[in-house]
Amino acid sequence: MVVNLIEWSTKFIEAEKTGKRIDPPSKVLPGINEREAYQIQLETINRKQELGQKITGKKIGLTSTAMQRLLGIDEPDYGHLLNGMELGKNAVVSKKSVIQPKVEAEIAFVLKEDLKGPNVTAEDVLEATDYLVASIEVVDSRVLDWKITLPDTIADNASSGLYILSDRHVSPSDINLSSIKMKLFQNGEFINEGKGEDVLGNPANSVAWLVNKLHEFKITLNKGEIILSGALSAAIDAKSGDTFYADFGEILGGVSIHFE
Repeated sequence: MVVNLIEWSTKFIEAEKTGKRIDPPSKVLPGINEREAYQIQLETINRKQELGQKITGKKIGLTSTAMQRLLGIDEPDYGHLLNGMELGKNAVVSKKSVIQPKVEAEIAFVLKEDLKGPNVTAEDVLEATDYLVASIEVVDSRVLDWKITLPDTIADNASSGLYILSDRHVSPSDINLSSIKMKLFQNGEFINEGKGEDVLGNPANSVAWLVNKLHEFKITLNKGEIILSGALSAAIDAKSGDTFYADFGEILGGVSIHFE
């Protein structure tokens, strides 16, 4: 199949600008595969860089067994973080900046060394990590009604949106990632919970997967990049007026986000 990368990249960019959702690529292009979807994603990211945006990290999606079963896949996917996606402390998510947002609580890794695949392990990831930080990701979809298959979310930059980081930095040596417990609250009410082990057994495994996957596209993770390692619990729909708080416990602390 010949996929018009510029055409599909333009569709996603315009959907993001206008808020007008598009039909999933898999509906228009039956048989589109994972690699073709990543090529659409990379075309979009390259065009955004040409317009002055900068890559600040990566995000990993579909890390839970339940989500992988739902989509009939056996590995996660990834997207790029750009400088315009990070929200500052006490920032409010404006209605104009999202289309159909959902909230996920994640552990973010900030690197002190470059990481390049293949054969990178979780131990390699921890050694290359400067610090860990609690985060909330606002996932969003330019695809109509979130009716996505794996190629659809990959092409849509892994359904990326916005994210916010806690200001508490924790050394990887000071915490057991697998045993971290997180509780998510919506408008003060407990909504769901998860553990570090729910992210491929350990969030460091998730980042190791990412590094090795990026090797297929000749991409290296660079010092200073932020890596959102995957959701600890199910994504929750966000609506106007909502406030979410993710409590990661005494060591990592918590992080909150509010929607206009």
